[in-house]
Amino acid sequence: MPSASTLPKPPAALPGVPPGRMPRHVAIIMDGNGRWAQKRTWARIRGHRAGVRVVRETTEECARLGIGQLTLYAFSVENWKRPEREVSLLMRLLERYLVWERPTILENNLRFKAIGRLDKLPEGVRRELAETTRLSAANTGTTLCLALNYGGRAEIVDAARRIAEDAKAGRLDPARLDEAAVASYLYQPDMPEPDLLIRTGGEQRISNFLLWQISYAEIHVTPTLWPDFRAADLHAAIRDFASRERRFGGLGA
Repeated sequence: MPSASTLPKPPAALPGVPPGRMPRHVAIIMDGNGRWAQKRTWARIRGHRAGVRVVRETTEECARLGIGQLTLYAFSVENWKRPEREVSLLMRLLERYLVWERPTILENNLRFKAIGRLDKLPEGVRRELAETTRLSAANTGTTLCLALNYGGRAEIVDAARRIAEDAKAGRLDPARLDEAAVASYLYQPDMPEPDLLIRTGGEQRISNFLLWQISYAEIHVTPTLWPDFRAADLHAAIRDFASRERRFGGLGA
């Protein structure tokens, strides 16, 4: 019998938002850590450290609200272009996060996943990713997915390579290829499409994030820098989402 800590918790209501208008999958581009630190004349890494606390708070709030999946853009394939010292510190911070946050992940019944070119990450990070994924695999609550060494174009290229390999080997008939078949070759084939994409820090772009999956996502941009992002900001984004009419190319009601 599962323990009390692993039983699903009933979702909490968000005042003003009917349950049927809650997003099932929220994806967030966590932007502004460096600017937050620089505004305080601090090293950029302090902004990343402050951002880790916000990851915990946001994840816990999504779990409380019963959101099915939260996907966070944590490190892009382009981020390797940053100064070597910053990248090294980020990798160390990520490795520690995966250890520090395991109790939070397990206590909140979260299922942890990661997407991206994970094989290119440092060995210590890969080890802790695998362990956190293993320990949370049986959990039944919100899925927390970190996009690491991730790029939307890279994901599509990697999918195309696997499709070509299967077609060449006779395992796939190209004539039967459709959108569902292509989606099955993505990093997380069972990922529900994001309903709501949030970008912090005020920039008006999607930065190569989930290019296939966000085709019909509602986009909410906030000027709030990620280390200042709070539950109230998440609620504002959800209320904005709930106020929109989603037509998916049709004419609506």
